[in-house]
Amino acid sequence: MGTLLSLLVPAQATRSPDCGGILTPSGLSYLAEVSRPYAEVVLRQDLMDLDLTLGSPKASSSVQVVDLSLSLVPEAGLRLGIEVDLGITPPDAAPRLARLSILADLHIDLSPDGDLQLITSYCRPTVEVQSAEEVGSKSSSSDLDKEINADKICLEVSKLLLLPNEQLMSLTAQFPITPRCQVQYLPLAAPVISEEGITMSLQTMFQVAGMAVPLPVSPTPFSMPELVSSSPSHLTLALSEHFYTSLFFALERAGAFNMTILSPLTTATMAQKITQVGSLYPEDLPVMLRAELRSSPRVELEEGRAALKLFLTIHVGAGSPEFQSFLSVSADVTAGLLLSVTNTRMMISAAVIDQAIKKPTLWLSPLQATLLEELFLGTVREEVPVWMNAVLNEGVHLPHISTFTYTDVSVMIHKDYVLLLCNLKLQARHGEQGAMA
Repeated sequence: MGTLLSLLVPAQATRSPDCGGILTPSGLSYLAEVSRPYAEVVLRQDLMDLDLTLGSPKASSSVQVVDLSLSLVPEAGLRLGIEVDLGITPPDAAPRLARLSILADLHIDLSPDGDLQLITSYCRPTVEVQSAEEVGSKSSSSDLDKEINADKICLEVSKLLLLPNEQLMSLTAQFPITPRCQVQYLPLAAPVISEEGITMSLQTMFQVAGMAVPLPVSPTPFSMPELVSSSPSHLTLALSEHFYTSLFFALERAGAFNMTILSPLTTATMAQKITQVGSLYPEDLPVMLRAELRSSPRVELEEGRAALKLFLTIHVGAGSPEFQSFLSVSADVTAGLLLSVTNTRMMISAAVIDQAIKKPTLWLSPLQATLLEELFLGTVREEVPVWMNAVLNEGVHLPHISTFTYTDVSVMIHKDYVLLLCNLKLQARHGEQGAMA
């Protein structure tokens, strides 16, 4: 099926990004901070059973993570540092305090399934030990170093990565936009590590009723914009103009913009202006407008402004349940888009800023065509954004990983892309002692 879809959808086979993000050094520091409780739980569960000193099993009686750090190694990966205080009570011996230091290098790779994953590429544990009588002395550290099983310690580091990798897999989950339309973000390659942070390029995929939507090809390739200065925010997200056009294209395919609007007019009131309507409907009936897109929507982003252009065919008619159209007109509507972020969703609301009804049915005279605009322009102006806002009421999920949400978000609209500056906030689950990502 995947091979068949790739043949049917050549535009998606190009694998070009339309959005992305940069996790900044401050964001990495935040992740390290909130990961410490989780690391302590994992290490406490397992280090207690390790042979840590003098060949005595279960010698460690307490474990406390006093520091956990994550730092960038440009063009390579991440460096993980963990400082652990161990309270060691060997059988028939005086208690000891030990400081276990773990240094590990991590790199971020792309799994065969297309998920990002953290992998340990280097790990080295060291220990400094003090007995109650040897405060300030490190004389026994070398002996304890010999007894420490580095492989077992590094296995625990690998266990620390289980939850982060589970969370990274959640990045590629499918998120609903409407009951029929879903969005999914796919990493195109392993992230790029630099002094500015961890930069990731994503390609958006949309499905309608479970089938992939063949998206239009982007006229220009998208790449993450360079930050003019170091950002205090944890994360920078960028969404291209093509991302928004693809979103509304997918909603069009899902039929989300097929609108039925009840006008304030009846056939009798219309007949007073356009006499032909009276001969079509001897009895007085409510006039209905049914709108559908005659060509795909288009989003335009300029500095400080986002606009959506809808190209509608509006069928005017009456009758229920059997709708009978007596004329059709073309209507071009331009709606201004207001963008904001709630939790991990992009909220989009629309307000009509320009509209025009044109190309009416040929049997209308120029005067009648003008009357038609007077009759329906107000209804279109009011009801089209109401319909659109109902469609977009739930918002559009942004790229994110589970258990984290976005706060302190600044939305900046630039030519060809939207920039979001966000802070991360851990959403602790019930009974969970922390999370690491």
